[in-house]
Amino acid sequence: MKTALTPLLVLLIVGLSACQPKPTEVVPPAYALVIHGGAGLIKAENMTREMDSSYRASLSEALSAGEAILKNGGTSLDAITTAITILEDNPLFNAGRGAVFNAQGFIEHDASIMSGADKDAGAVGAVRNIKNPILAARKVMEESPHVFLVREGAEQFAALKGLQIVDPSWFMTHKQREKYEQTKATQLEREFPLGEKHGTVGAVALDKFGNLAAGTSTGGMHFKHSGRLGDSPVIGAGTYADNESCAVSATGHGEYFIRFGVAHDLSSRMKYAGMSLEAAAEQVVMHDLVKLDAGGGIIAIDKAGNICMKFNTAGMFRASVKAGEEAYVGLYGVPEIEVEE
Repeated sequence: MKTALTPLLVLLIVGLSACQPKPTEVVPPAYALVIHGGAGLIKAENMTREMDSSYRASLSEALSAGEAILKNGGTSLDAITTAITILEDNPLFNAGRGAVFNAQGFIEHDASIMSGADKDAGAVGAVRNIKNPILAARKVMEESPHVFLVREGAEQFAALKGLQIVDPSWFMTHKQREKYEQTKATQLEREFPLGEKHGTVGAVALDKFGNLAAGTSTGGMHFKHSGRLGDSPVIGAGTYADNESCAVSATGHGEYFIRFGVAHDLSSRMKYAGMSLEAAAEQVVMHDLVKLDAGGGIIAIDKAGNICMKFNTAGMFRASVKAGEEAYVGLYGVPEIEVEE
């Protein structure tokens, strides 16, 4: 026999239900931007105060330029393109000017970009004369039916689209030339464990429209074989963006990042396993890659504007900013150690 609820009991139940606290709605920031300049054996004791200041100033310059676009209502794609272009033009980083030499004495660049809104993407690989490879990757994405162009085909396409073509000598710096000559003279077989420096640059952003974007650019591995491609131009390995999960740019030992599809793996853990950005990055970077002795790191932003900068090396050149918050710049492990005179 069912017991009827009295009017007083009904009112009590309704009242209690109305008093239950509603879940706190997470409001994403108006915008967020993260950049990186590579990970590896980056320690305070190996830096002079002048070097430390130069890297911090360079990261701040790129971050500020990208943030200005987002602050003024620009898109995440424009913000990351601007930031990466500045890093490519800076000889401190292994991308664009200042990139490493390969074993044959040439400099070859790789870059990729992806839009989280429609999962459109573009990439170029092993190019030698495109001043800003990230711009070429974006042209491939927006003005071609393809995703990936390499070597002469990519260079011809870039020239056809009006991008700046330069003599390959423009990219060469004394520092990288000297490093190449030393390696060539010793002819050492190289391994690239956790401590090795990987000088890729990249950026990820969330704009006021809720769209994510990611981009990565690099000169690749020092003394690599001509034609070698790492993870940076490979969508799903070094770069990935999906508005339903996150935007990722990676830096590290590319062969491992390609084989394990690091950027896409991180996104998939969020989408299909329900993991947070932080938890997914912790598992991928600090567990899976470490087990393989694969050094590197990632920068990422999720659709809620949460930021992650995870690396398993001594340091990673990195910087981030959110709307209404102070910008952050870091070089070393956490917590950072101040460089001594």
